[in-house]
Amino acid sequence: MAKAFSSNRRLSRRSRRKHKHQHVSHPLQRLLNYGHKCQQQIWLATSCSVLNKLFDLAPPALIGIAVDVVVKQKDSLIAHWGVKSIYEQFLVLSFLTIVVWILESVFEYAYARLWRNLAQTMQHDLRLDAYGHLQELELAYFEERSTGGLMSILSDDINQLERFLDVGANDLIQVSTTVVIIGGAFFILAPSVAWMAMLPMPFILWGSVAFQHLLAPRYADVREKVGFLNSRLANNLTGIMTIKSFAAEDYELARLTVESEAYRQSNHRAIALSAAFVPLIRMIILAGFTALLLYGGMEAVAGKMSVGTYSVLVFLIQRLLWPLTRLGETFDQYQRAMASTNRVMNLLDTAITTHPGDIALSIDSVRGELELRHVTFAYHQRLPVVQDLSLSIPAGKTIAIVGSTGSGKSTLVKLLLRLYEAQAGTITLDGIELRRLKLRDLRSCIGLVSQDVFLFHGTVAENIAYGTFKAPLEEIVAAASVAEAHNFIMQLPQGYETIVGERGQKLSGGQRQRIAIARAVLKDPPILILDEATSAVDNETEAAIQRSLERITLNRTTIAIAHRLSTVRNADCIYVMEHGRLVEWGRHEQLLEQQGIYASLWRVQSGLK
Repeated sequence: MAKAFSSNRRLSRRSRRKHKHQHVSHPLQRLLNYGHKCQQQIWLATSCSVLNKLFDLAPPALIGIAVDVVVKQKDSLIAHWGVKSIYEQFLVLSFLTIVVWILESVFEYAYARLWRNLAQTMQHDLRLDAYGHLQELELAYFEERSTGGLMSILSDDINQLERFLDVGANDLIQVSTTVVIIGGAFFILAPSVAWMAMLPMPFILWGSVAFQHLLAPRYADVREKVGFLNSRLANNLTGIMTIKSFAAEDYELARLTVESEAYRQSNHRAIALSAAFVPLIRMIILAGFTALLLYGGMEAVAGKMSVGTYSVLVFLIQRLLWPLTRLGETFDQYQRAMASTNRVMNLLDTAITTHPGDIALSIDSVRGELELRHVTFAYHQRLPVVQDLSLSIPAGKTIAIVGSTGSGKSTLVKLLLRLYEAQAGTITLDGIELRRLKLRDLRSCIGLVSQDVFLFHGTVAENIAYGTFKAPLEEIVAAASVAEAHNFIMQLPQGYETIVGERGQKLSGGQRQRIAIARAVLKDPPILILDEATSAVDNETEAAIQRSLERITLNRTTIAIAHRLSTVRNADCIYVMEHGRLVEWGRHEQLLEQQGIYASLWRVQSGLK
C-alpha cells in the first residue's frame, strides 16, 4: 500500500511537471488546478456556505413579516396563505423561525467542518508533494539556496494557505452570496430605492480590487523577507557551537536584528495599506445606509411602501453593507495566501534535470566493475573540477584516489552517486552507463562513509539501520561489532536505544564515524565508497576504524578517497589526481619508485622531508 501511495504521488508530480509550460499567471488558478482532486469537497463546502448565508439572511425577512402581521393583522402576507387567526399567524412565524435557525446552524457546522478538513487535506498534500519534489531535485539546487528559505516554503507558506482555506475562502463566498441575494431582494421589494443600496457597491468592489493590486507586491515582499529571516535563524542554530566558540553572540544578534527589522518594515508597509481599507469602505457604506434610511422612510410615511417592507430593507441593508467592511481582513488573508501559493507552486514547477533511468538493477547481480571514460565536470559557472578523466575500477578490488585539496577527489563520489551529472564522458557500472540505471537502484548498491557523518535525531539503533529500516536488532548489533562500535554503544546510558541528538551531537567524532561504518556494513552494498573516512579522528580511533574496514572491504569493490596516505598504502591500485586530472597510478611501492607527486606527499606525511 505504501509503495502504491508513493507511486501515485510520483505520477501526480510527473503529471504536473508535464504541464508546467502551460503557464497560469494567477496564483488562485494555480491552486485550483493543483486541488482538482478535491473538487467535489470544494463544491460541497461552497454549497454549504451559500445555504448557510441564505438562512442567515432569512431573519430580517421574518421580522418584516412579523411587523406586517402586527400592522395589517388579517390582511398580512401570512393571512394570504389562508391563516386568518393572529395567534396562528404567529405560530406559523415561530415555526418558520425555528426551522430557519436550525438549518442555519446545521449548514454552519457543515461548512466549517468541510472547509477546515479541506484546508488540512490541501496542507498535507502540498507539504508532502513539495517535500517529495524537493528530494528529487539535483544537489546543485540546494547548494544555491538556503535551508531556512526552503523551510519557510514548506512550513510558513503552506500554513498561510491553510489559514486562508480555514476562514477566508468561506468569507469571500458568503459576501458574494449576500450581495446577490440582498441585491435581488431590494429590486423585488422596493425597486424605487434599490439603487440607493446598490450605489456604494461599485465603489466598494473597485476599492477592493484596487487594494488587492496594491497589496500583492507588498505581501510578496513580506514572504521574501520572512524567508531571509528563517534562513538566518536556521543557519545560526546549526552553527551555534561556532558562534559560541568565537564569542560572536552579539555579532549574530546584530545580523539577526537587521533581518528581523527588514521583515518588520515590510509588514509595516503592508499593514499601512491594509488598515486603511475598512475606514474608507465604512464611509462609502454610510452614504448608502443614510440614503435608504431617509428616502425609504419618507416613502413608507407616504404610503408608497409598507412598514414591513421598510423594516426588512433597513435590516437588509445593514446585512448587505456592513459585512463588506470585513473584506479588508479577507483580502489581507487572500493576498498573503496567494503570495505563499506562488512560492509553493514555483517550487513544485522546478524542473527535475536528473534523468531517473530506465534499467532496473538488482543488487544481487552487481559485480561492481566501474569505469570512467573521458569524464569532465564543472560546478555552475566555475572552471572544470574534473578534466578528461579516465580510470578503471575492477570488481571486488580496493582502489584509492589521493591528491591535494581541490584535486577533484570528492567530486568523483558525487558523480558516481549521480548527485551531479558529468558534462562530458561516460561512467559505467558492469558495462551499463549510469544514466541508464534507475537512480534509486544505483544508489542502493553503493554504500557511502563520508568524513562529514550525518546522524539523525533518534536512537543509535535507528541510525545504524538507516537505509535498511527493517533490520532486526541482532543484525544491527552484528554490524556494530564489525565496525568496532558495539563496546562504546553498550557503555551509553540506554545502549542501542540511546538518543544521539540532532546531527549526533551527543557522540564524539570517532563514535559517529563508527556508527556510519556500521550503517554501511548493515547495508552490505556491492560497492563501498570511503570518502576521507578517518580524516577527523585520533590515532587510536583510526586504528580501530582501519581494522573494521579491512574486514568489510573483502570481496567488495571499494573506493577509498584519502588524504592520509597511510590509510590506503595496501590498496590494489592508487590513483593520484592533480587539478582534476589523473597524473599517476599504481601500487604504493611503484608510486614511491616513480619519485613523483605521490612520493612527495608520502615524504611530507611520513616526516621524511
